[in-house]
Amino acid sequence: MPQLVDTLIHARWIIPVIPEQKVYENCSLAIAQGCIIALLPSTEAKARFKAGQEISLDQHALIPGLINTHNHAPMTLLRGYADDCPLKERLEQHIWPAEQRWVGPEFVADGSRHAIAEMLRSGTTTFSDQYFFPEAVAIAARESGIRAHIAFPVLDAPTPWSRHSEEALHKGLALRDDYRAHERIEVVFAPHAPYTVGDQTLEKIAVCSAEAQVPVQIHLHETYHEVETALEISGERPTERLLRLGLMGPQTLCVHMVATNERDIELLGTSGAHVAHCPSSNLKLASGFCPTTEMLDAGINVSLGTDGAASNNSQDLFSEANTAALLAKAVSGRATALPAHQALAMATINGARALGIEDITGSLEVGKSADITAINLGDLEQQPMHDPISQLIYTGGGHNVSDVWVAGRQLLKQRQLQTLNETEVIQRAKLWRDRIAGHSH
Repeated sequence: MPQLVDTLIHARWIIPVIPEQKVYENCSLAIAQGCIIALLPSTEAKARFKAGQEISLDQHALIPGLINTHNHAPMTLLRGYADDCPLKERLEQHIWPAEQRWVGPEFVADGSRHAIAEMLRSGTTTFSDQYFFPEAVAIAARESGIRAHIAFPVLDAPTPWSRHSEEALHKGLALRDDYRAHERIEVVFAPHAPYTVGDQTLEKIAVCSAEAQVPVQIHLHETYHEVETALEISGERPTERLLRLGLMGPQTLCVHMVATNERDIELLGTSGAHVAHCPSSNLKLASGFCPTTEMLDAGINVSLGTDGAASNNSQDLFSEANTAALLAKAVSGRATALPAHQALAMATINGARALGIEDITGSLEVGKSADITAINLGDLEQQPMHDPISQLIYTGGGHNVSDVWVAGRQLLKQRQLQTLNETEVIQRAKLWRDRIAGHSH
């Protein structure tokens, strides 16, 4: 008697990420109650299981859903706004004034839905977000079905969401309580950066994080100016300061890490902290190059993030993996640096480790959540097919994503969003464009 399952997916290739570099051909995934219960040859799967839904993808590769470990999703509504400006001018004269005027729950909700729609259509099933009004981001994530880490922003100065760090912590911890039992959404700490948050607040977050085992995400060593200024003021590099304050450890995700030296890499390695690499944003803002090869060689877990669409313009994590791989080769001077399988791992299992959810997602293993992305590799641009992993990274995958599942629920079906209204998302984006441009009130 065949075993009943919810879904059977048959695919030309399955790339589980764990085991590393493994590619299964003509195999299937069996899914029940949102989890993967078997990965086996398709002929065996058809004999062993009877499924409520059976899907054949004979030109496709199945991979773990991509994990975007750093984003400012609502800033999708500022895509293309103040491009090609120096960072200081861009922030002070354009982005910050626009945020001060427009950012509120409605802006954040519309921008989050847009970003989530874009992420799903390019294969991302989990994202970590850091922005004002995180309550609205959490609602958008909850309603869409995507998996999310909502990193609530803490700054000592006033923001559109909080008057000071005390209020931010109070609101953020209340939001964490609201989602404490949610299966897909976790709320975590996000002190913005060492230059916007003082020692007292950082120490408080360090204590709370350690006691409750709550992850922390922080912008760190984002520019050389940041590090130079810190040295002038205190004589300490930002990594050393965080270590002193108890905020550099396995719970910490350090975003950007561009301006680094050997001591910084040593501290990352010994502390067990993770790095979110955002290569496109760093390149566009001329911030510099994160030394990913040296970090990976030192055993540091490096994941990938798109950053916000205002500083990247795209939410496509396949594109980010491609940029990361090429940049690592150029910076190191070694064509062997950051090979395709390692770039794919950065976008999947490394991201899960960075967010502390590697037991749930990040690879296609029995017992893990059925967070799955299907990519059509049958088109002209993907031929001939010598190595599907290489093809995913070097010929681009985002626009070839056909189907996406999170916890066994299909959120993208043959390029069509299943939980979000694409037409409505686009209309809201156009409305905000007109408001910001001053054409409507």
